[in-house]
Amino acid sequence: MSDDDGRDSGVRTALVIGGGVAGAVTALALRKAGIRATVHEAYPTAADGVGAWLGLAPNGQAALAAVGADAAVKAAGQPVPGVVMADGAGNHLAGFGGFPELPATLTLPRERLFRVLADHAAAEGVQFTYGKRLVAAEESPDGVTAHFADKTSATADILIGADGIRSTVRTVIDPQSPVPEYGGVLSIGGYAAVGSETGAEPGTMYFAFGRAFMGYWQGPDGRLIWFATLPADTPPSPADVARVPAAEWLSRLREVYAGHVPGERLLRHTDPDALMVVGRMERMPSVPHWYRGRMVLVGDSVHAPSSSSGQGASLAMESAVELARCLRDLPTPGEAFAAYEALRRPRVEAIGRNAAAVNEVKAGKSDTTVPAFPALEDMFRPLHFHRIDWEEKVNAGSA
Repeated sequence: MSDDDGRDSGVRTALVIGGGVAGAVTALALRKAGIRATVHEAYPTAADGVGAWLGLAPNGQAALAAVGADAAVKAAGQPVPGVVMADGAGNHLAGFGGFPELPATLTLPRERLFRVLADHAAAEGVQFTYGKRLVAAEESPDGVTAHFADKTSATADILIGADGIRSTVRTVIDPQSPVPEYGGVLSIGGYAAVGSETGAEPGTMYFAFGRAFMGYWQGPDGRLIWFATLPADTPPSPADVARVPAAEWLSRLREVYAGHVPGERLLRHTDPDALMVVGRMERMPSVPHWYRGRMVLVGDSVHAPSSSSGQGASLAMESAVELARCLRDLPTPGEAFAAYEALRRPRVEAIGRNAAAVNEVKAGKSDTTVPAFPALEDMFRPLHFHRIDWEEKVNAGSA
């Protein structure tokens, strides 16, 4: 099968394991490259209600534009172009209003992003199947077969693991692959009914570092949406996190954030039922093997940078587009996967390392309570201006 430029992709069909952000965008990008992809999701339905809020940076929106999904996501998000760095005493240390030539960063609940992308992909002809939890995969000379927990199977030319930070595909590719690295803090968010009392300007996201960290911005309904970290040396399991009542989490936060500006006030005006307890803040360390044979990883399954980067969803979208380009232009899966890794690994690992350093500050394991910030414009430029040229041909030595 060839794309509309007549280039032979060498791959005609793909199994995408995981129906989240990376899975939907990967399927859309593959479709544009002339490859028919079916998305297999472990949950029995679309993952509604999963996760808290996230930011989608201009580079992520550019990746969405490459597959025609940017308008749908923009309609669902809230633009927040500005950034202010502060300390826990209320002092503003640095500010940045965004690049005028780029779209503003969008904020939206993760579940809304899931839904918008899944709906858009389905409308474009991408098939989703649910209740398909991968348990094994086996290769043949000309394909790969996925076996699911419900005793069904599916076969295609390649298999792509878009199944998140606890990826099953990653362990199929390499049973010795690393596991997620805990950042020393728990991530919790919520809504505070304080409006403008904190002086928060609409369209600006604030990051207040100190003995404890909190970020916040004014939501569309006037409430402040906040996210905070709670240091914890021993990471609780997701089941342990779920067993703790929301009121108890809120009590712990209020104790830690006593005297924090504006954390103390935000938490005082937050009700337990407005809490979003996400749990352990984690990232993927360097993964030695991004692919094997006809199987490859994309998104959080291979390069989750932790939410401190503000780039998790955007990097997953970039990688989806880059992988599709490589499969479109190179003659074999092995060559395509090698080029894809070479194009992506340096960028995603650098961003991941920077996020890990910020996590050390948030966890109180750094010599400082406030990270050293360069000029914010210089810090954001290489992140936000990154673009993947869909029309440019990928050569084996492109990286």
